[in-house]
Amino acid sequence: MALLKPAKHQTAYLKLGLQGFEGSGKTYLACQFAMGISELMQNKKVAYFDTEKGSDFWVSKFQEKGIQLDTLRSRSFVDLLNVIREAEANKYEFLIIDSITHVWRDLGRAYQKKKNRDSLSMKDWMVLKTEWSQFTDLYVNSKVHIAMCGRAGYEYDFEENEDGKKEITKSGTKMKAEGETGFEPDLLIETFKVSRAELLTDKKAKKNSKGFINRCCVIKDRSDLMNAKIIDQPKFEHFLPIVKFLNLGGSHAGPSAVQGSESLFQAPERSYAEQLKRKEIALEEIKEALVLAELDGSSAETKKKRIELLVKIFGTSSWTAISDMRLDPLQGCLDQMRIELNQKKAPEGSPIIMQLSAEEDVPL
Repeated sequence: MALLKPAKHQTAYLKLGLQGFEGSGKTYLACQFAMGISELMQNKKVAYFDTEKGSDFWVSKFQEKGIQLDTLRSRSFVDLLNVIREAEANKYEFLIIDSITHVWRDLGRAYQKKKNRDSLSMKDWMVLKTEWSQFTDLYVNSKVHIAMCGRAGYEYDFEENEDGKKEITKSGTKMKAEGETGFEPDLLIETFKVSRAELLTDKKAKKNSKGFINRCCVIKDRSDLMNAKIIDQPKFEHFLPIVKFLNLGGSHAGPSAVQGSESLFQAPERSYAEQLKRKEIALEEIKEALVLAELDGSSAETKKKRIELLVKIFGTSSWTAISDMRLDPLQGCLDQMRIELNQKKAPEGSPIIMQLSAEEDVPL
């Protein structure tokens, strides 16, 4: 079965990530996208997974545009998984998750309560990350446009100061959720509050200026149409080039395994480590078969017979070439060599002692 096929555009639904500190405009921009895309696609059904009661302040605005807005107030990880499935099954055009930070914290708290833990070990975090992957798989693959809002948090690093001492410094920002969540969106935007005074050059005007505006920076854009763009007072219209770049109305497919890797561990004989082990055994058994056939000697006649046998069975007398063979053909050649030498394989689990056939006491 051929795995590789001609490439085609299979991203029909926007996977949007919005991260920022409080009051920076995450919810506003998520709702702008929801209204804009639902109108563009003429499917005025929007779902809202609300962890902060922010949907209350948008009910009238959605009603004014004739858009159906259905909500669930919850912070439960299980509820979120079910809402994504329900939104797809009931053909909602857009889903807002606001905010994913609460959901990640809920999952952690639930695990700690179940395990009666005050702190989590690396093993615990790996369990949580595995559970979290249920969300990321649904987020990427679901046939629904999704805006995932998350609180911003600082990333820290160590930096050497003038005295040669290490100091902790802020090295950037990231979404407050499972560490790799920010990698999932196709469009990741960070939102900010910017003082109006910062926008002015006149000192007097700057001094008298009050309030702030919202600003955003495109951190990641897989279409590469707006990467690193900074936009003041952003609205849906600013991002139309990215939305129209999608395969809107077409097929949508995220990453999916043709054959799951779990089978390697469910059937150990299929794992790479097990195959290497079995290959080592097969190579040792080839040498043992030659010993039993008295073809391991150094005399010219013995060498000649050994070379003829190896070339006949393996197509080469080079031990390096034989060692490089894949397990299946190597095992097949070993079985063929045993037939040629009238040797039988010892039963599974017994010591490796080759038995000669009853017809002949001496091979060859």
